[in-house]
Amino acid sequence: MATMEGLIGLVNRIQRACTVLGDYGGDSALPTLWESLPSVAVVGGQSSGKSSVLESIVGRDFLPRGSGIVTRRPLVLQLHKTEQGMQEYAEFLHMEKKRLTDFSVIRKEIQDETDRITGRSKQISHVPIHLSIYSPNVVNLTLIDLPGLTKVAVEGQPESIVQDIENMVRSFIEKPNCIILAITPANQDIATSDAIRIARQVDPAGERTFGVLTKLDLMDKGTNALDVLEGRSYRLQHPWVGIVNRSQVDINKNVDMIAARRRECEFFSSSPDYGHLASKMGSEYLAKLLSKHLESVIKARIPGIASLINKSIGELEAELDYLGRPVAIDAGAQLYTILELCRAFDRIFKEHLDGGRPGGDRIFAVFDHQLPVALKRLPFDRHLSLQNVRKVVSEADGYQPHLIAPEQGYRRLIDSSLNYFRGPSEASVDAVHFILKEIVRRSIAETQELKRFPTLQAELAAAANEALERFREDSKNTTLRLVDMESSYLTVDFFRKLPQEVEKVGGNPSAASDDRYAEGHFHRIGSNVSSYVGMVSETLKNSIPKAVVHCQVREAKRSLLDDFYIQLGKKEGRQLAQLLGENPEVMERRQQCAKRLELYKSARDEIDSVSWS
Repeated sequence: MATMEGLIGLVNRIQRACTVLGDYGGDSALPTLWESLPSVAVVGGQSSGKSSVLESIVGRDFLPRGSGIVTRRPLVLQLHKTEQGMQEYAEFLHMEKKRLTDFSVIRKEIQDETDRITGRSKQISHVPIHLSIYSPNVVNLTLIDLPGLTKVAVEGQPESIVQDIENMVRSFIEKPNCIILAITPANQDIATSDAIRIARQVDPAGERTFGVLTKLDLMDKGTNALDVLEGRSYRLQHPWVGIVNRSQVDINKNVDMIAARRRECEFFSSSPDYGHLASKMGSEYLAKLLSKHLESVIKARIPGIASLINKSIGELEAELDYLGRPVAIDAGAQLYTILELCRAFDRIFKEHLDGGRPGGDRIFAVFDHQLPVALKRLPFDRHLSLQNVRKVVSEADGYQPHLIAPEQGYRRLIDSSLNYFRGPSEASVDAVHFILKEIVRRSIAETQELKRFPTLQAELAAAANEALERFREDSKNTTLRLVDMESSYLTVDFFRKLPQEVEKVGGNPSAASDDRYAEGHFHRIGSNVSSYVGMVSETLKNSIPKAVVHCQVREAKRSLLDDFYIQLGKKEGRQLAQLLGENPEVMERRQQCAKRLELYKSARDEIDSVSWS
């Protein structure tokens, strides 16, 4: 059977662990464990007595005081009940493991830490201050002190301060697990209470709101607050609690808080107005009431909290698997890890080429569209124009015109025409090269296991691109050799058929002979060369893709990282470790996930160890 202190102490320990790990309402995609745990937010207008209520609950004078906005950052105050006789002490989260026993030092540190974020101006900040107090005189409780609600901006404050404070308060109390402690001074009309107004907006049924009436001893003589305390003026689901704060004189004289509590009890027990309510009034009763309510809320929330914890554990473990486990320090294990990462990259690279992922289709587009278009755009019309054919043939004849057929003229025209094919050949090689480089880049980016290791990514990219450069040179030499081969040996059968075809067209050999040196003769030469070049173009349109795929694509699939593997085998342990140097952001994220996972598992174990009956 779990005691009340045990339940709330458990929640306090979990909240404390959340706070230490920065798991307090952060920007994580996962819901925070902190937000699922109940806590108490103290809400009230400026000078409503919020600080006095908190100090009464703690039994210590430790909060900064003054005029205007004193609380300018949320103060997350975790109270931990210790055994009787133990010394009281406090710890700030930003002063890890430093115990403070002088509560005046605590007050000054709250002020200094507030100024560190907001400066000495009257600005506010959403960044909370986390303070834990360990004392035998407190109940286990988490309280959040929020800036006092105000109606006007004073000098040094932006005009938006009124709305800024209200937005901050609302961001805390609108959470369904937040218990609202609404502080209202008794010498103020309840209808004008800022705390009740904002509490009613987020909790219209009053199920999460505890009303606290302060300064009962400062009411005008002949008046009392019974209508409020007995729930007639404004009814809540929970009873109103009256508080008598220390007077300013008591504060100035540093009157002991324990003595102040006794005076408070005497005030209620001796009051003709409130005597019948004395057992349900005062700061001690308020602390016990909140603690008891927290116990019931915790019991009701435990199934949901346990479900959130189990879900979060699963999500964190999945994220750790995604981020990868820490790298081994053994050189053999490191080499194995690197080879596994390379294989993962190589598998994705091949999927791009083979159609499992986009990329290979762009290579086909080079051969199916880019190369044919480039071949069609070659300037053969200009090169084989009548004027240029006459010029080339005449220059080839020298001082004596050809007798039967311009053999040298044909060869020069064909050779110079075939030279144009070098450009599209090289362009095809370069186009495929750049596509392969882009596929390498994308494959590295898509290899999730590599994301942890920026150094290895860079080395892989460099090695792959270096290999692709070699493949490009080989491919370029091969394709240009194909063009040169066409120039080196002409297809004889094509030309053996030409005289017969000319005679068939002309119908009279003697007529063709008479026209041998006329315009029609040079036109036929250009036409014949154009036909031959067209035949070669069709041949190259088929053979260039074969050469490019053989020399670049096939080699990239087969041996892209061969040289990298050879160099990898020569590296020492220190060099292997450098390759596996991780991205600092990934390392930090893994550490955060591991710490949160440890926290959630510890919380699960603690909850499982308690009997909730």
